[in-house]
Amino acid sequence: MQVKTTPLENLLILEPRVFGDDRGFVFESFNTATFKIATGLDINFVQDNHSKSNKGVLRGLHYQSAPHAQGKLVRVIQGEVWDVTVDIRDGSATRGQWFGVLLSSDNKRQLWIPPGFAHGFVTLSDTAEFLYKTTDFYSPAHEQCIAWNDPVLAIDWQLARLGDVLPQLSGKDKMGAAFAN
Repeated sequence: MQVKTTPLENLLILEPRVFGDDRGFVFESFNTATFKIATGLDINFVQDNHSKSNKGVLRGLHYQSAPHAQGKLVRVIQGEVWDVTVDIRDGSATRGQWFGVLLSSDNKRQLWIPPGFAHGFVTLSDTAEFLYKTTDFYSPAHEQCIAWNDPVLAIDWQLARLGDVLPQLSGKDKMGAAFAN
């Protein structure tokens, strides 16, 4: 596995070693020991989630507040998404900054999102299936959402890649709070 750093501290892109031939491919998508050696992190994942979204679906920007803040290891197993994270850690030198990366079934990249980051993505392909490994259980009482189009964050969601498709949001995501709040 190759680990790439990002401009946001502790946010990492993981690129697995893929072994392929004319039959297809195989790769190890997660191994606790390999993850620890590659990243230096000793993480205990407690829950796996799987979502499917249609083109133009925008999910986020989600996070869970303490004491149930979640770290996430995310990847796409079918399709393509533009994945965005925002540093919301108090005292962080990059608080309020965002980072975007293309995750797809073709590039097989994974993104390690530490606790203290908000996360979202927009589906660029006709459909996309997305897997999340989380470090804490889902807690509705601690679930938070920042407005995806917050002017202070000024996130480039790559919406031009959608053509004439408009972003589709859940009712909850439409009610996302301003970053300043």
